[in-house]
Amino acid sequence: MHVLILGGTAEARRLAESLAAGRPHARVTTSLAGRVAAPRTPPGELRVGGFGGAEGLADWLRAHAVDAVIDATHPFAGTISRNAEQAAAATGVPLLVLRRPGWQPVAGDLWHEAGSLTEAAALLPSLGRRVFLTTGRMGLAAFADGPDDLWFLVRSVEPPEPPHPPRMDVLLDRGPFTLDGERRVLARYRIDVLVTKDSGGAATAPKLTAAREAGVPVVVVRRPPVAEGVPVVADPEAALRWVTG
Repeated sequence: MHVLILGGTAEARRLAESLAAGRPHARVTTSLAGRVAAPRTPPGELRVGGFGGAEGLADWLRAHAVDAVIDATHPFAGTISRNAEQAAAATGVPLLVLRRPGWQPVAGDLWHEAGSLTEAAALLPSLGRRVFLTTGRMGLAAFADGPDDLWFLVRSVEPPEPPHPPRMDVLLDRGPFTLDGERRVLARYRIDVLVTKDSGGAATAPKLTAAREAGVPVVVVRRPPVAEGVPVVADPEAALRWVTG
């Protein structure tokens, strides 16, 4: 059995590890986008880079006799998820989406939802001037043409490239993050508004708690929906059960 995992998340690595341990004769290939120079590599075979759209992915599935595809990419990796849906439909290869649950607000949160990074950028002038931007280095162009009095602290695994906000500092770091660490960031940089994508999970959730404690408003970009009819599970254990039947 050949399983293709569209990876890049901790859940994808855990699933590859479980498949390697529980089904030693299975062939597991993890595909990474290649946007991070030194990714944490999972067990099994590894490929890096794009497939050439949905048609290229369909050709790859046929050429490598793939029996199942698991989309365990980041909840906001919309392009590859759409390509996976189309390629699975074209080839008849079963597709499963592995998505960690999204975050839910609790008492004391000052959340403002946005449907896109562009919508998030439009909300900022009414919420604050010193912005902690935790949406990653991709998509910074949405914040590049905002008001001149906005300042951004951009946290990213790797240095961002233009276009990006003209007034910004870059904090190179990779999660998981601690609550004490997030408190220090908010205080040190005098943050008065936080922007995040609803990526879910525990690794980056402490910033939400720190913002709630400090009374800092949070702009939360909603994740795109999964295509209708595609099964979705919330953890690698459920994905493993789906594979093993």
